[in-house]
Amino acid sequence: MPSQTCTLTEGEALKLARQGDSAAFERLYRLHSHRVYSLCLRMVRNPSLAEDLTQETFLAVFRGLRDFHGHSAFSTWLYRVARNTVLMCFRKKRVNEVSLDEFAEARKEDGRPPVEPGTPDHRVEGLPDRLLLQTAVGRLSEGFRSALVLHDVHGYEHREIASILGWATGTSKSQLHKARLRVRESIVRYQRSRRPSRSSPKVASGLGTRTRYPLAAD
Repeated sequence: MPSQTCTLTEGEALKLARQGDSAAFERLYRLHSHRVYSLCLRMVRNPSLAEDLTQETFLAVFRGLRDFHGHSAFSTWLYRVARNTVLMCFRKKRVNEVSLDEFAEARKEDGRPPVEPGTPDHRVEGLPDRLLLQTAVGRLSEGFRSALVLHDVHGYEHREIASILGWATGTSKSQLHKARLRVRESIVRYQRSRRPSRSSPKVASGLGTRTRYPLAAD
């Protein structure tokens, strides 16, 4: 790579890379690959897979760079591409389904008694609560959601989040605090809207005993 390209700022490299300059794109890769790899590694906890996902992320960035219009910081957009790349990897792994017989055999091998179809599975009893939380998080703005997911899900410190998203550390703390408030308000509002009225005993009697919250309509 030419020596002058090594000294390009992110903005200069981004401008040239959008015009098809491969050396400028390599400059962007050198500036951000370590952070993207760290993010992938935190999500998949597999160094080899994290390396592959890092490469896939930058390949996706290379293909979609012309569509980046600068409405957010490049680092924020890059993080979003990396996160989506990892999530797509997770979805592909979930495609393979296991039959009931295979599941029963697997439990026998683990020394656990097989679960009869139709009996309660305690592993999924909390699923409605998790789906409600996921829905609330999904309704957050991009900034709120990024701060919440990076800090509370992946365990990043505020200084790391600030570095990844191009924020000040104080901004990361503020965004996380507001995101938590929004999620809490969303859940409380949903619970109140679904709370049965005392004048409607039929609705109350129809609620399941093991499911604390019904599934959200969307």
